[in-house]
Amino acid sequence: MTATIGSALDLATLRRDQVEDFLFHEAALLDDWDLDEWLALFTPDASYVIPCNDDPDGDPDRDLVLVDDNMLRLSARVERLNSRRAHREYPHSRTNHQVSNVRLSPPDGDELAVTAQFTVWRFRNGRATNYVGRYHYRLVVVDGLLRIRAKRVVLDMTTLRPAGDMAIIL
Repeated sequence: MTATIGSALDLATLRRDQVEDFLFHEAALLDDWDLDEWLALFTPDASYVIPCNDDPDGDPDRDLVLVDDNMLRLSARVERLNSRRAHREYPHSRTNHQVSNVRLSPPDGDELAVTAQFTVWRFRNGRATNYVGRYHYRLVVVDGLLRIRAKRVVLDMTTLRPAGDMAIIL
């Protein structure tokens, strides 16, 4: 499946199942470690933020966050994870991204706010760990296709210690 969801899209007529298909496609790309295709789902002005567990509403402009990537940093992250330089992820972990409870807000200008619950399972070195939380997306239509302008990953876990690190992309 490509990132295309049928014919050209319009935010005003977009259905939840179409957005779910897009989010499921994103999850499959991450699980397949097809990070270049995953990166192509983002707009050039995209942001990818993971606030700290103790401050889920944290603003990267004033608060400490775990990840605060613009497209340049996100591209560098993908390049590193695709190389042998990412020692924590070479060979790659096996992951299983599960997305549920997808909710759409009414479109606001050219953006659609979407929230979803997630569980990401990571399998590495005989150990299974999981990350649990909520995704907050701002989606736009570019050339008739859904694209991610912003993705915020809010972890429900109170500590990262059981998971160990953030070497994978949530």
